Amino acid sequence: MKTRDVVLIALFAALIVVLSLMPPIPLPAIPVPVTLQTLGTMLAGAMLGPLRGGLACLLYLVLAAIGLPVLPGGRGGLGVFFGPTGGFLVGMALGAVATGWLARRAAARVQHGGLAVAAYAAACVAGGILLVYAVGVPWLAAVTQMEPGKAALAVAAFVPGDLIKAVVAGWVAWRVERVWPLLRESPY
Repeated sequence: MKTRDVVLIALFAALIVVLSLMPPIPLPAIPVPVTLQTLGTMLAGAMLGPLRGGLACLLYLVLAAIGLPVLPGGRGGLGVFFGPTGGFLVGMALGAVATGWLARRAAARVQHGGLAVAAYAAACVAGGILLVYAVGVPWLAAVTQMEPGKAALAVAAFVPGDLIKAVVAGWVAWRVERVWPLLRESPY
């Protein structure tokens, strides 16, 4: 890896930290608010590609694991990974890799603006939502001893917000790619 790649990984890990610490958006009748950290995961994958995007998320998770208060609500430490949201955290790194892989295969090759945004958004949905939930929901069910169906229903309220984040990430990735082609110029 070149120095530029390391800098981009650190920069996007910092972006995820900033988005994680933004004030959460409360949902009516649900005690868990909406945060923007998954937006950072989607952006990292869509803009940096699978390896660099995954490493940016992994760096963010390492910072959280060593105890830095980088998670929403200023939380950090290994204990968070063994709690109900630990699976979603682990899923973030996998989601960034999948998002980056899909973005590299589809979105970065499309020339038409609307189709490119849709391709980036689809990559963000597949990696940043479906894969993250595929890891997070069973983890939530296991830790809380909840039935998997009930766990999936519990997180369903977050899907509309995540879909909005996927569209925003798709649009931002497309706009940046037009000016600064991160995906096309790196083998990672």
